[in-house]
Amino acid sequence: MATADASGITCLLHAWTTGDSFALDQLMPLVYRELRRTARRHMAHQRPNHVLQSGDLVNEVYLRLLHMEKVGWQNRSHFYAVCAQMMRLILIDSARAQQSLKRGGNLQSVPLDGELAAIDDLDEFLVVDLALRDLASFDLRKSQVLELRIFGGFSVKETAEILKVSEDTVTRDCQFAKLWLLRQLDGKKANAK
Repeated sequence: MATADASGITCLLHAWTTGDSFALDQLMPLVYRELRRTARRHMAHQRPNHVLQSGDLVNEVYLRLLHMEKVGWQNRSHFYAVCAQMMRLILIDSARAQQSLKRGGNLQSVPLDGELAAIDDLDEFLVVDLALRDLASFDLRKSQVLELRIFGGFSVKETAEILKVSEDTVTRDCQFAKLWLLRQLDGKKANAK
């Protein structure tokens, strides 16, 4: 991203924080490409015939941003991290809606190998979300690292910048979180038998 765009984004975020309601309209064209890239990374974890497309996801984020009041943006990275989290929550809402229509609330566990693969089942997506919430209850940062890396598609460097920690910390947290998540999902699978 060019420095002029970066400083323009920062200025608009500051203006929005201080109450300029038109700053969001000026901001969106500057951040659209990055939001679309993040949306494509999120959609890569979804089944091919998903109801939403990456453009729909960006539009939903925009609508949610419109309704936010008293936003205290720290910087561009904070903005992008919040938008990535919104996308994940939108997909979770969509998965829950589909699940209630199709499956009547039965959750299944998701098998994970060394890397978290694409999640192509609504139930699997919800199980991973519940496990991330459990992790966040005792270690928020590790949960955030996994969310940003897997669902947000952010690099180690980007994640470190967003969370204001070292890249080594992100790597360690991600390894721990993945192992913890695998154990949780294996435990749920064993309890279901």
